[in-house]
Amino acid sequence: MTYRYTMHRRPVYATIKDAPISDLNTTPLIDVMLVLLIMFIITIPITTHSVKLNLPTVPETLAAPPETHRLDMDGRGGLTFDGKPISEAALTPRLVAMRTGNPEAVLHFRTDGKARYEDFDRTLAVVKRAGIERLGFLGNEGFVDALQR
Repeated sequence: MTYRYTMHRRPVYATIKDAPISDLNTTPLIDVMLVLLIMFIITIPITTHSVKLNLPTVPETLAAPPETHRLDMDGRGGLTFDGKPISEAALTPRLVAMRTGNPEAVLHFRTDGKARYEDFDRTLAVVKRAGIERLGFLGNEGFVDALQR
């Protein structure tokens, strides 16, 4: 179908094929929607992921913190328990007595950064064999030099 040119102000086209398209181009809209859909599919499982833990609760009737004992190892492997020197052989009975006297007691273990690993490992095995389950490590900043080597 063809049109004639007239003297009107609006343009007259020779064929319909040459006329401008007045429909909305939805292709970019569909592309954006697909990208958003993919982003939601990827991020939603990450935000809903959770790890359920049974954290200990502090009873309101707890009046005092648990009893703590301190085990120190110097750079030569010598041990002190609550500030008093102790031999490795006498450490096991002392730890067993600590555990049986108060099962909630905590042992803090501080090791000098210059101590040999073999001495630390042997002492830690003694602590484990004594049945101590509440153990905390103090003074880990002394091992920074060993990590940087």
